[in-house]
Amino acid sequence: MYRYKISVEYLGANLAGWQRQSGVMSVQQILEEAIYKFSGEQVTLFGSGRTDAGVHAIGQIAHFDLSKYFEPYKIIRAINYFTRPYIVGVCNCELVDNNFHARFSAIARHYVYRILNRPYPSVIDFDRVWWISAPLDVSAMQKSSLYLLGKHNFTSFRASSCQSKSPIKTLTKLDIIKENEEIKLYFSAPSFLHHMVRNIVGSLVLVGKNIWQAEQMQQVLEAADRKAAGPTAPACGLYFIKADY
Repeated sequence: MYRYKISVEYLGANLAGWQRQSGVMSVQQILEEAIYKFSGEQVTLFGSGRTDAGVHAIGQIAHFDLSKYFEPYKIIRAINYFTRPYIVGVCNCELVDNNFHARFSAIARHYVYRILNRPYPSVIDFDRVWWISAPLDVSAMQKSSLYLLGKHNFTSFRASSCQSKSPIKTLTKLDIIKENEEIKLYFSAPSFLHHMVRNIVGSLVLVGKNIWQAEQMQQVLEAADRKAAGPTAPACGLYFIKADY
């Protein structure tokens, strides 16, 4: 068997997320069907992260096995030919060792969350950013984010549907950068809880609106209670950037 690693980008607005689900269109299904159309083989695609409905990806990593060898560049062309009706594309493909696993071999995952902070929304970036018209205090958000760095119990930012065995995670990066009218929040960790990034963003926005004081984030974290944290930020602003191996 030949194992291929692919890098995938997609806009998630009209998709049901990464994972294949009955009755809806997912990224996994689109890619698996495209691979079948050119190879004649039914494969199972394994991704580095299971993005939710509406979440986008710049460099989602996945792998699959084929019994027949194909040149990687031909795989890119073939998959992209069949995924043209959808906003899903493969930007890189390489042959890897059979021990490689897109999910379990990953040592870090990186996300960015985009907030458009101005009085009026963007037509161009509709469904690609979270538009917030009220001015946000970025410096307060940056100060508050420091309480979340490192190894903690992130139960307060965990979705009730989360299947992770432990709420203990290590957030290695949380940078908040203002670029003109846009605020970008960069997250890095070996792994994340379900909705963890979006729940953190929703809480930091409360700080940015001066509804919470920056120091309250420590109390929210220590509460280990989802009810203590802020609302879940919309999926449209979240992007899976890449995974490290």
